[in-house]
Amino acid sequence: MALQSSLIVSASALSIFILVVLVVRAVCARPSDADKRRFPPGPPALPILGNVHQLPVDYQQRKLAEWGRQYGDVVFARFFRTPAVVLNSREAAIDLMEKRSAKYSDRPRFILLKELMGWDSVLNNLPYGDRFRKHRKWMHDAFVSKAALTTYLPIQRRETYTLLAGLCDRPELFMAHIKRWAAATIMEIAYGHHVTSIDDKYIALAEKTTVETVLAGSPGSMLVDFFPILKGIPLWAPGSGFKHRAFYVRSLVHRTLNTPFEMVQRALRAGTAAPSFTATLLEESAAAGTLTAEQEEDIKGAAGVIYAAGTDTTVTSMKTFILAMVLHPDVYRKAQAEVDKVIGSDRLPDYEDRENMPYLDAILKEMFRWNAPVPLGVPHRVQADDVYRGCHIPEGAMIIPNIWWMTQDPDVYASPERFDPERFLNLSPEVAARVDPRNVVFGFGRRICPGQAFAESTIWLAAANIIATMDLTFAKDTLGRTIVPEAVFISGFVSHPKDFTCAFRPRSDRIRGLVAHMNAVNIVTA
Repeated sequence: MALQSSLIVSASALSIFILVVLVVRAVCARPSDADKRRFPPGPPALPILGNVHQLPVDYQQRKLAEWGRQYGDVVFARFFRTPAVVLNSREAAIDLMEKRSAKYSDRPRFILLKELMGWDSVLNNLPYGDRFRKHRKWMHDAFVSKAALTTYLPIQRRETYTLLAGLCDRPELFMAHIKRWAAATIMEIAYGHHVTSIDDKYIALAEKTTVETVLAGSPGSMLVDFFPILKGIPLWAPGSGFKHRAFYVRSLVHRTLNTPFEMVQRALRAGTAAPSFTATLLEESAAAGTLTAEQEEDIKGAAGVIYAAGTDTTVTSMKTFILAMVLHPDVYRKAQAEVDKVIGSDRLPDYEDRENMPYLDAILKEMFRWNAPVPLGVPHRVQADDVYRGCHIPEGAMIIPNIWWMTQDPDVYASPERFDPERFLNLSPEVAARVDPRNVVFGFGRRICPGQAFAESTIWLAAANIIATMDLTFAKDTLGRTIVPEAVFISGFVSHPKDFTCAFRPRSDRIRGLVAHMNAVNIVTA
């Protein structure tokens, strides 16, 4: 969630009439008994605005962390009239969102994202209830079950070898290769669609939809999310620009959810459907006699969120890994030495090697800590009044986990700005579990990312194989000068590294041949 500048900028574009209505309603509303209780400490709020005016345009997580240093790890604020509780520590997040998950697993209404853009049937945005539990079970069966994860290994291997081949042949397009690798892996699992080109039409559509969704507004970031009356603004009225953008995104969302779904339906009718998440659910529902229109919408949403939620964060993580390795060649060389020791010279790394590469495991932990992919997670909503540490948390409050600060707190991680995998080595099991960033970056409680194990294994295999096969160095400009990337991450719902360049080169002709062989074998057996 990013409470972006649109919260205030959108307000300035509204008509005088709408603003007057909002002001009158806010001023005349009488405080409830809950408003008079003792809330957690937090910054002073203004009438109507609450604390929105105190948030910067970019990197809101830093301001929320500043509040945490001033008021404690549990901070109370208001965004207009919506109460919000910011959690700046792993302890508080676990206490509330995991130990009290029955109360803290709902989502805010997200009017822009769900009701205007059409992302209303995806697991991330579903309110807590029976429909959420149905989607969650589907995801658990597909991405938590060890039996299911085992069936994905051939796809993960093949797409990793295709990534390596792309890096050998066209290293300057490494960003495009990474996007293709992440999207192709997910598309085949979700829809049985085998991607053969970086220009694949399904990937292009889904990527455009994801980008346009983020540009139009993050969850809980727009004025309409706090004042539902704005949903009714006519498209011709001043201040309706957000609706025009939302309806454009809605058309993209419709195509993104329907186009690959209909492809699977056609393949099933023709008897040519490849195994996939969508095909399995359609066949099971048809056999059970439950394939209603509502069930089809749920299947579309469940398959769509696999792509939308999984691809962008996976790409971000891999880009972060590469950036860190370019900037820290000593770390990369040490990782290469570990991989070489484990696998020798005649093969590429595979999953059975994972437990024998503790330094690579430490690198990936540090990658998640150095740049948490979703700095503020997706906010939860508390379903009933609660008391925590003697303070009242009101029903309906937005619960915001400041994951960025949980991974940057110097009381937990010394010199947090430094990329240092060594911090995760030689720890006791208790300390290792407490400081492992993977225990926070994938979310909390019943809203934790169900694809965590799959995402980690996919990233591990790609990272291990890149280390085994590629030398990774600074790029040079046309004058031969070294280009040193910046360790800068773009503000937003997902924390992408700022675009950078680097140079990939196969470590030897023998390795180039090994990559070509493995890629050819896997293409033939696909």
